[in-house]
Amino acid sequence: MRSTSSTHRTRTTVRTAAVVAAGALTLSLTACGGSDNKSDDSTSSSPSQTAGTVTLPKLNGETLEVAAVWTGAEQKNFKAVLAEFEKRTGAKVTFVPAQDPIINFLGSKVAGGQPPDIAMLPQPGAIKQAVDKKWAKPLGADAIKELQKNYSQGWQDIGKVGGKQYGVYYKAANKSLIWYNAKVFENAGAKEPKTWQDLLSTAQTVYDSGVTPFSVAGADGWPLTDWFENVYLSQAGPEKYDQLAQHKIKWTDPSVKEALTTLAQIWGKKGYVAGGANGALQTEFPASVTQTFTGGDQPKAAMVYEGDFVQVNIGETKAKVGTDAKVFPFPAVGSSAPVVSGGDAAVILKDSKASQALATFLASPDAATIQAKLGGYLSPNKNVPDSAYPNAVQQKIAKSLIASGDDFRFDMSDQAPQAFGGTPGKGEWKDLQDFLKNPTDIAGTQAQLEKDAAAAYASGS
Repeated sequence: MRSTSSTHRTRTTVRTAAVVAAGALTLSLTACGGSDNKSDDSTSSSPSQTAGTVTLPKLNGETLEVAAVWTGAEQKNFKAVLAEFEKRTGAKVTFVPAQDPIINFLGSKVAGGQPPDIAMLPQPGAIKQAVDKKWAKPLGADAIKELQKNYSQGWQDIGKVGGKQYGVYYKAANKSLIWYNAKVFENAGAKEPKTWQDLLSTAQTVYDSGVTPFSVAGADGWPLTDWFENVYLSQAGPEKYDQLAQHKIKWTDPSVKEALTTLAQIWGKKGYVAGGANGALQTEFPASVTQTFTGGDQPKAAMVYEGDFVQVNIGETKAKVGTDAKVFPFPAVGSSAPVVSGGDAAVILKDSKASQALATFLASPDAATIQAKLGGYLSPNKNVPDSAYPNAVQQKIAKSLIASGDDFRFDMSDQAPQAFGGTPGKGEWKDLQDFLKNPTDIAGTQAQLEKDAAAAYASGS
C-alpha cells in the first residue's frame, strides 16, 4: 500500500473487472451502519499441534526480526499476528520499525551486518532491488505450498523475480475509494457520485453548504501518486497505463497532460482543499483522515481519498464506519471506474528454518484472519473467510479484491525505480507535491516528472 498505513507503499494497482467495479465495489452500503540460527534437533523435529490450517515447527530458543514501515494501529495489529506465531512455535519475534524508503533502511542494516530476518517490502520494484543486491532469499517448499493453496496465480507471480518465488503478499489495499462524512453529505443534500463530473458537482454542493470538500494528505507524496494513478488509469486506459508504468511513453505525453488537467479541477479549485495548498502540504495522511471525521457536522473537510486502510484512522475518532463514515468507489473519469490496490510482501533476508516458517505462516489464512478481525486490513489470500472482516464495508472490499482473480495491474509508482516512485522528497512524490502547490504549471510538472523518471529508469535505482 502505504500509509501510516504504509499502504502507500503498500501500493499494488489492481485493475478489477468492470463487473466487479460496478457490482461488488458499490460501497456506499446504506444497509450497514540476528544470525542464521539453526534449531536444536530436540526442539525442531516435532511440529506444533496448535490448531490451525498450517503446521509449523517447534522453534524454541529461536529469535527473529521483522522490519516494516508500519506505525500506529497497523503496527500494533501486525504484532498480534507475530504473537500468535510465537505462541505456536516458541520462537521470539521482534518488530523493527523501518523508515521510508525501506530499501535504504535495509541497505544500512546489511552494510552493518545486521539485516532483519524478514522485511515487509511495499513495492514490487523493492523486491527486485533486494534480489538484484543479493539480499533476498528464495522461499522454501512449505511457503510456496501455502502460496499455491491460498493465492491466485497473479498474486504469486508478483512476488517472483527471475521465475523464483521471493515474496509473500501478506497485505493488500483497495486504493480506489473516497470516504465521506455522512452527516455533512446529509446536511448538504449531496449524493454519492458515479463519474468525475458528478464528483465535481457533489464537491460544489458540499462547498455551498459551508464545508470544504476535500482533505488531501500533501505532506506525504504517496497519496498524491495514488490520486494521479486513479485518474490516469480511468482516463487514459489500461494500455497507456502500462506503457507509462514501464516508461515506454514519456511523462510529457498528452495523456499525462490530460490527467494533470483533470486533477487540477480539484487541487487547483479555490476552497476545495482543506487549508489550501499550503495546509495540505503540511497534512500527513493520518491527519487527513481524522480531520474529516472530527468536528461534528463542521469538520475541516467532507471527503478524503485513500484505501480501505483509512478505517484504521477513522477508528481513532468517534465516527463509526458504515454510519458516520461512508465510502464510494473512485468515480469514473473515462469509460470505467479505476480499481487500484497496494500490497506489502514478506521477503526473507536471512535464510533459516525460523524465517521460512514465519513466511509460511504469513502465507496462510491463519495469519491473515487474525489481522482481518482487527480491521483496517485487506488480504489477497482467497481462503480468508469474509466473516473475518469486522464490518460490511470491509467485507465487500475484500470480496471485490478476491473476485478480481488474476485480472490486476500494479500501482504505477510501485513499478518504478524507488528513486522515482517511492522516495520522500524526490521523484514523483516531490513533483506532485510541487504540482499541488501550483496546479497551473502542467507543462513544467510534466517536464520535471520526465526528467526524474528518465534518470531513475536509466540508473535502475
